[in-house]
Amino acid sequence: MENSATPDLRYPIGHAVLPDETLDRGARTAYMAQIATLPDQVRAAVAGLTPEQLDTPYRPDGWTVRQLIHHLPDSHLNAYTRFRLALTEDNPTIKPYDEAAWAELPDVAATPPAVSLALLEALHIRWVKLLRNLTDAQWQRTFYHPESKRTSTLDQALVIYAWHGRHHLAHIANLVHREGWRR
Repeated sequence: MENSATPDLRYPIGHAVLPDETLDRGARTAYMAQIATLPDQVRAAVAGLTPEQLDTPYRPDGWTVRQLIHHLPDSHLNAYTRFRLALTEDNPTIKPYDEAAWAELPDVAATPPAVSLALLEALHIRWVKLLRNLTDAQWQRTFYHPESKRTSTLDQALVIYAWHGRHHLAHIANLVHREGWRR
């Protein structure tokens, strides 16, 4: 039995909870704001970290901060593409990818985090512009994920990716706090 006082290092903000119903405009606006502000929040969370700190895993057997920084634009580029596919095709089957294998590719270690932070920022500007211009009907467009065998609306995908950003931001913030890297 897990001690409830022990934080869950893998899911520090809990698991994503998908809505069963259509989101209202206020909820969508709040989730879009989370996506819009994520790049600045990640940039602030990693500001001043040393190369050794960037190469520290956020939990035992977890990714390093560097890998998390590069993972966010990798994941969110896929999300942006999934949104665009759902908007232009009838319930497309999206292409899954091996996130863990992507995190081990040589560009992750060789590319400065600032490059992925800039990519995340530019991507989120473009993505949020798309999101803010969707009609209520477009939010109900869907895509099919063959790994989870689940069809998701864009409303549900919005919730997932807003959660995803907060999830990894919490990994970084919790590690920085636990290690006392900032006073």
